[in-house]
Amino acid sequence: MHFAYAGVGSMLAPMETSVNTPGAGTAAAPACPSAEPDGRARLAGTAVMLGGGLSNQLGASLGALAFPVIGPVGVVAVRQWVAGAVLLAVGRPRLGAFTWSQWWPVLSMALVFGTMNLTLYSAVDRIGLGLAVTLEFLGPLAVALAASRRWVDLVCALVAGGAVAVLMRPQASTDHTGIALALVAAACWAAYILLNRTVGRRVPGVGGSAAAAGVSALVFAPVGALVLIAHPPTPAALACAAAAGVLSSIVPFLGDLFALRRVPARYFGLFMSVHPVMAALVGLAVLGQALEWVDWAAVAAIVAANAASALAADTRRRGVRRVRGRCASGRPDGRGSPGRPPT
Repeated sequence: MHFAYAGVGSMLAPMETSVNTPGAGTAAAPACPSAEPDGRARLAGTAVMLGGGLSNQLGASLGALAFPVIGPVGVVAVRQWVAGAVLLAVGRPRLGAFTWSQWWPVLSMALVFGTMNLTLYSAVDRIGLGLAVTLEFLGPLAVALAASRRWVDLVCALVAGGAVAVLMRPQASTDHTGIALALVAAACWAAYILLNRTVGRRVPGVGGSAAAAGVSALVFAPVGALVLIAHPPTPAALACAAAAGVLSSIVPFLGDLFALRRVPARYFGLFMSVHPVMAALVGLAVLGQALEWVDWAAVAAIVAANAASALAADTRRRGVRRVRGRCASGRPDGRGSPGRPPT
């Protein structure tokens, strides 16, 4: 559901050049990552992140309102068309100049992006927005934990695993297909993050993400056309599906470009952690999808696991930077010049 959703902040923060956000693409980080934004800029960035997060979940909920008329496939097709058209206009990728080493990750990302949104929206149709987004969030969390050897990440993984077990507990209303679709979306999001890193290194600016969005829209053209012919849409259904493209892709993408220049990447990552909570609240307010208290506790546990992992990673990065600064100066306390004898 996110195109900008790929970021997940401090999980990707080691890439100083870009931070991805699920549904929107790659947003350039500040030119001087070490410079901390002032309080007013950080406040503005936080407000934009809040608005972008709410926009993202609101767009998904509006898309869900069109499911009874054109189904998840029809909604995703319209969303991809809108997002692809706008992002191509914004990114203006030079497609004719792409080499194969640039094309293959772009094409792979387009496939993953389309599959991610299709499986997520299908999961939303079956198990609700809050649970679907929470399970999908396991994708970026897995990326953050996979390469770690820290005990705190092991604890976070165990907490998240226990929360998932709670969400998947057998009940009379358990929809195993919906859960499986959400987990496929999680795997796609993880792949999207890794591919977006490659695209960000090989294609300048946001051209790679824009090209992937355009390719995905092209792939969904015949599929969406067949669905809309078989299930003629109403104006309201088309408006809801188009709103999903604008609110869940375009607004978060532009918002991330603004916010990442005003807040440190670690705060961006921590803020991304609250998306499952936002999804559950929007699902309740717009779609009337209420969660049991046990499910709320599981959602909170997954959010807490991600936040703890992100905070620990940020602390470790800052420690490494201090050590590197001292080593570069040639003195344990960071003063003096390397190789200079004591005076």
